Amino acid sequence: MKALGCLAVLMIVLTPLASSKDLPTVRPEIVGMSSERLARIKPLLQRYVDEGKVAGIQTLIARKGKIVHFEQVGKLDLDTHSALREDSLFRIYSMTKPITTTAAMILYEEGKLQLDDPVEKYLPAFKNKKVLVDGELIDATHAITIRELMSHTAGLTYGIFGNSVIDQKYRVAMFGEGHQFSFNNTTINADASKIKTLDDLVSAIGPIPLQYQPGTQWVYSLSVDILGAVVEKVSGQSLDVFMLERLFKPLKMNDTFFEVPKEKLQRFGTLQAKDAGGKLMVIDRPKTSDFANNVTFFSGGGGLVSSAMDYLRYSQMMLNGGELDGIRILSPTTIDLMTRDQLTQSARLGYDPRPGIMGDVSFGLGFGLAVKAPRVRSGSKGSYRWAGIAGTDFWIDPKEDLTAMILVQMMGYPPALRNEFKTLVYQAITEMD
Repeated sequence: MKALGCLAVLMIVLTPLASSKDLPTVRPEIVGMSSERLARIKPLLQRYVDEGKVAGIQTLIARKGKIVHFEQVGKLDLDTHSALREDSLFRIYSMTKPITTTAAMILYEEGKLQLDDPVEKYLPAFKNKKVLVDGELIDATHAITIRELMSHTAGLTYGIFGNSVIDQKYRVAMFGEGHQFSFNNTTINADASKIKTLDDLVSAIGPIPLQYQPGTQWVYSLSVDILGAVVEKVSGQSLDVFMLERLFKPLKMNDTFFEVPKEKLQRFGTLQAKDAGGKLMVIDRPKTSDFANNVTFFSGGGGLVSSAMDYLRYSQMMLNGGELDGIRILSPTTIDLMTRDQLTQSARLGYDPRPGIMGDVSFGLGFGLAVKAPRVRSGSKGSYRWAGIAGTDFWIDPKEDLTAMILVQMMGYPPALRNEFKTLVYQAITEMD
């Protein structure tokens, strides 16, 4: 009886740890991968850090629902010199977009919106849109739709990646006349911005003409931020609350939020860039970051902070067909819909026109898609992914039952790092599905 009592106490003590445990970690060989080959990843990461190209890197790989690789090298914070840890928090920027699209698809499944609904049904600022063509305003061929917001084909732009007449109008609307936008401060919640809420953004860019006829081109844009505003109107909740209640709590994503809680700031690091001499410098600090102080603009396009384990839980839910740990977020039929090609042939060719890639990739609802097996890179037809401007990237490969991510906090990160990591992930597969 005494032994049983001790066992019961032990179970009580260990139960909280067990219930909060993430996906199980296994020897790679159990899921058809090679430990020896995966060991090639860490030296690659270390080389980038040792050469001063990045401050720190974290990588995570899971196959068949099991973690086979989780490594980090370098620093979390260049000021304090604290090291990256498994529970470090990252500005994921545009990796927010798939999550926002998922939130909207929850409402779609509940019949509260349809993908071909006109955006103006929920946001009247987008009524009666005009398109600027060769300096003249003409009528839009149709009202922009929810689906076009999700696929970046709505005629909107970002205002910061180009210098078209419409880009210039966006910048004036968001930052005022004469403001010089800098990628060293990309947070739209910053003091320089006139945009403090999603309603502010809708009011600012809603009246601006479209850059192209809706549905005809793929142009990276603020459309997913506008989608976040639609989620707010349809749900009757602010985007942060809707995501918390409908996604983060059910998926036990306890480290994903628009504003880093004060008690978790020690896990949130600095954001880096290169100075004129090529040396790493800090451009955003945890305590003064716009991601940690009175956030009011819930950017569905780039506002979330998260951890590797949290984003893995989201990714694994998608890979599982909408379910994780017995909690269903979406139907597998909806995941299938989200990962269908949404672009016309001409828009697809313009999406990524690089040699060897053009035509092989396209865009679905919230994700970039591999519509063919890559010709010049590792990967599978049907994979889908997205990335963030500070060097975060993830992908899901249903064919190989695999998801992986790389997390960096650097504006102007070395782009080769992502491709080299992806190659090392696939070369470690020894049994193909």
